[in-house]
Amino acid sequence: MNSWRHAHSSAHKWGGTPEDYIEIHEFIDSSKKIIGDVRHRSLYHHTEGVWLCQRIFGRVLTIPKTGGGHKQVPVREVAERHIIEDLGWLPSPADYLDGMPIKPWMSGAKTRTVPLSKLNLTGATK
Repeated sequence: MNSWRHAHSSAHKWGGTPEDYIEIHEFIDSSKKIIGDVRHRSLYHHTEGVWLCQRIFGRVLTIPKTGGGHKQVPVREVAERHIIEDLGWLPSPADYLDGMPIKPWMSGAKTRTVPLSKLNLTGATK
């Protein structure tokens, strides 16, 4: 499901318009700009991603009610629902890492050097 459809789903469940929710859904799916397949979900589609949404967007969204007044919707619930709509459950980051092969570079045991020419640096100091 894409971000816009998630926003429509949120508006249907909690009221308001898709525009009230779109920023949360676009953030969760923003990993698509880095990884163009379903592996993008490993970046934000998990419990830590939910907490990150709350940190960025606040604890609640204040959604205008039809006929006046406002309703407060927990950001965590919006983010959790997005992930459950996509995956059918709410994984943790550990679920994505389970079975990931450990590569030698991950331990920092091998120092990699990159020539300054590759970094577009001249090596000059001020």
